[in-house]
Amino acid sequence: MALFAVFIAGCKKSFLDENLKSSYAPENTLVDPLGFEAAVAGMQNTVRDQYEGDQGMIATMSNGTDIARNGQATSAMVPYESYGQLNSQDVASARFWQWGYKTINSANQIIDAAESGKTSLTPEQKNGYIAEAKFFRAYAYNFISSLFGRVPLLKNSLTTPKTDFVRAPLDSVLNFIITDLTFAEANLPDFAKLKAQGRISKAAATQLLSLVYLRANKPELAETAAKRVIANGAVKLISNRYGIKKDQPGDAFSDQFIYGNMRRNQGNTEAIWVIEQNYNVPGGFSPTDQRRRCWVPFYVNISGMLVADSLGGRGIGRIRPTNWWTYDLYKKNDMRNSGFSVHRKFYYNDPASSKYGKQVVVTGFDTIQNIYAHTTKWNYYTDQEPFGTITYKDRIQMRLGETYLLLAEAQFKQGKLAEAAASINVLRTRANADQVQAGDVTLDLILDERARELTAEEDRRITLMRTGTLFNRVQKYNPTSAGSIKDYNQLLPIPQAEIDLNKDAKLEQNTGY
Repeated sequence: MALFAVFIAGCKKSFLDENLKSSYAPENTLVDPLGFEAAVAGMQNTVRDQYEGDQGMIATMSNGTDIARNGQATSAMVPYESYGQLNSQDVASARFWQWGYKTINSANQIIDAAESGKTSLTPEQKNGYIAEAKFFRAYAYNFISSLFGRVPLLKNSLTTPKTDFVRAPLDSVLNFIITDLTFAEANLPDFAKLKAQGRISKAAATQLLSLVYLRANKPELAETAAKRVIANGAVKLISNRYGIKKDQPGDAFSDQFIYGNMRRNQGNTEAIWVIEQNYNVPGGFSPTDQRRRCWVPFYVNISGMLVADSLGGRGIGRIRPTNWWTYDLYKKNDMRNSGFSVHRKFYYNDPASSKYGKQVVVTGFDTIQNIYAHTTKWNYYTDQEPFGTITYKDRIQMRLGETYLLLAEAQFKQGKLAEAAASINVLRTRANADQVQAGDVTLDLILDERARELTAEEDRRITLMRTGTLFNRVQKYNPTSAGSIKDYNQLLPIPQAEIDLNKDAKLEQNTGY
């Protein structure tokens, strides 16, 4: 130690001074528009990879709910169907918690830097970057607070380890989200002024604000927010054929989910927020996107079946819809139940098979993993990657169809049953489905309609947790999980590793775990 001190004393100060020529630390990059653009791109990448990790991560958002059960399960999926195995060591819970706070801290870095007074940003640029970061911070907080309930509030970026987190009251978390989204809505651009169409617009902030107002039990504010989205002249429901296959067999609803039709500049006027992906472009896709593999059955496991574009590409059958979804949810005349949106019949397609052209009929285990009715929203295929490891398809994160359902829910909560029925009937008219009457409107009916309209788009588990209906809906519609789910499973367990690391304060566990 003494020798080290002598060496330090003998060195010239100028020799020891750091003169950084290049550094990607926030204090060096978040000083001008170029640095903030890079930070926003990084945050968008983090958000896009929300379900990376275990291949079945996205399946945990649908399986073990009213709409689906496990097909070919990964270890992370098992506790979300067999709820008795869901505990504080849960892999998916830990991943969701970590993703949430990674996103939040990334947003905080942008916000703190923009507000530091040490940048060359104009006031308009400053507010724009803060608004975009606050949207993503609100999105992450809404996600993790829906899953875990009370969570720690992290309002500024962390530069040193912190081991004294405490869980904030849920009202405080929701109010924080609402404040972020109110600022975002006021300062984000309309669609026409976006720097790039994949960026966040004012309408996306308003849509999320409507949903969070519902969580905060402020249905009148949720209603007015939803109506602001609907009144935006740049968004309208898709009710006519459009896009790259408009002259081929199909319908207006399924056109939205064809790759090449999903972006606003491709004709999708219903889209509000689309996460764009591109095949064979560095950084242009999530390296672990498993949506197609999860939603499309593992039909190539059946002798006489080959991978085909018309069958959705190569799936591996992780998400198997419940019998309620398959047989009872849709009426035959509902466009959302057409053969273009729900694939129900399979035919042997290998010319070398003696069964070629005949309908595939399976029983037993094959009906759980290999052949079953499924949504076509994640059908995707490219000859360059027939094995289908990754889904390069765009993701419609928000669209106007959900806006009408948020509006209906807000109106229902206020006892405006006729108005709620009218909002639902906008979608049912588009779908050529029978109209509902004021006396038909219940929360269950709204949740049924969300399943018809938004299966494979919404995080179904989040919706049922948000509405406090997960336990009852699973009991009613999912016999595979009905015997194991408990009321406390309305929330996920706080990851034990987070509790153990938080040595200077008590990070309370959720009841039951």
